[in-house]
Amino acid sequence: MCIRDRYYTKYDCSAADINPIGGISKMDLKGFLRWATEQQGWEACRDIVEATPTAELRPMTDEDGKPLEVQQTDEADMGMTYEELSVFGAMRSYQRCGPVSMFHKLVQQWGPVGKHPNGYECTPAEVAKKVKHFFRMYAINRHKMTTLTPSYHAENYSPDDNRFDLRQFLYPAGWEWQYNRIDELVAKMEGLTSNL
Repeated sequence: MCIRDRYYTKYDCSAADINPIGGISKMDLKGFLRWATEQQGWEACRDIVEATPTAELRPMTDEDGKPLEVQQTDEADMGMTYEELSVFGAMRSYQRCGPVSMFHKLVQQWGPVGKHPNGYECTPAEVAKKVKHFFRMYAINRHKMTTLTPSYHAENYSPDDNRFDLRQFLYPAGWEWQYNRIDELVAKMEGLTSNL
């Protein structure tokens, strides 16, 4: 908001004229930092990769300045891991998946024939819960992505908006038809597996 006498707050906490890493997913950035540590010997990058992602909105030290355990993490606040978010975002963005098509693909990827990014197998009900949660969060937060600082886009998938993204930015958070269809598919899949 431009008040007077050159006072200007640009996009609140995303304020910058250019954001060189804003268009890179967290997992790709972590991969680069691991590479920089292992291949280039940039040891300072190791601390960044191994740090627990947090917005640091709660105190990190006590009154005496002693470090506290991390009380808030990005992943707990989001209700999903960054690995999951990268998969969801890539499927939504460049595979153009909606809730139902994403559910179909992830049941295959994270089910009996594949593995979740964190190494475990997900049931159809678990996949459904994760997909519904992602799309609910996406729907209620999508409008915020329309004001981010322009970023350099080095890959097809980006968590950032860009000028070629002409999708709507207001979505219904309930996704009623899609969620009902996912529930039907879960019931059908679980019925098939219980009959085996």
